[in-house]
Amino acid sequence: MSALIDALDENQQRVALSLIGPMRVLAGAGSGKTRAITHRIAFGVETGVYAPEKVLALSFTTKAAGEMRSRLATLGVDAVACRTFHSAAMRQLMYFWPDVIGGDFPKVRSGKAALLTQAAEQLKISSATDVLRALAAEIEWRKVRLLTPEQYAAALVNRPLPSALTVDKAMALIDRYEKLKDERRELDFEDVLVSTLGLLESETWVRERVHEEFRFFVVDEFQDVSPVQRAL
Repeated sequence: MSALIDALDENQQRVALSLIGPMRVLAGAGSGKTRAITHRIAFGVETGVYAPEKVLALSFTTKAAGEMRSRLATLGVDAVACRTFHSAAMRQLMYFWPDVIGGDFPKVRSGKAALLTQAAEQLKISSATDVLRALAAEIEWRKVRLLTPEQYAAALVNRPLPSALTVDKAMALIDRYEKLKDERRELDFEDVLVSTLGLLESETWVRERVHEEFRFFVVDEFQDVSPVQRAL
């Protein structure tokens, strides 16, 4: 048996030896889940089942992706792409943007507060901190759930909002925010995921290129994925 497998306990070995097909690992914190999945990748590469450049390992934070990358390097595997959902999506979006959309790639906003403040001032709506924070959260909530504006408007009736905001004011603010962002040719953090998904769904040749680039996927902490991440 490979030294990669011998280093694992029985349950971890079951993970590492299951190289083909969908697999879900149910494990509590501190049980060695990351160890099991990194050894699985390394064993797949060692046995020739995985071409390392065809593997994409996804996590939620830069730190966690770096941890997987570091562990794989220790196991002698350097060519596997270990990324966050956002960084993986950003790379694809930037690569295909010139051919599909054209022009320079938009600026990606690091936050929403400044643009929401401007939108509130234009609409003469309160720009208090609690209002801006709530609206930023609502924008994120809608986009990660892939809700259309109409679906979101229906859901907003039952969403908790600051007392200064009615449903109509909230919808007007969000609409103004999106228009200002588009006028400036900018994307926010969630747009990166939504736009990449739209690109893959609408452009067959793009989807085929990405499917050819990556053949094996590993997602750490899969239970925490949002609908847009799951769709990606």
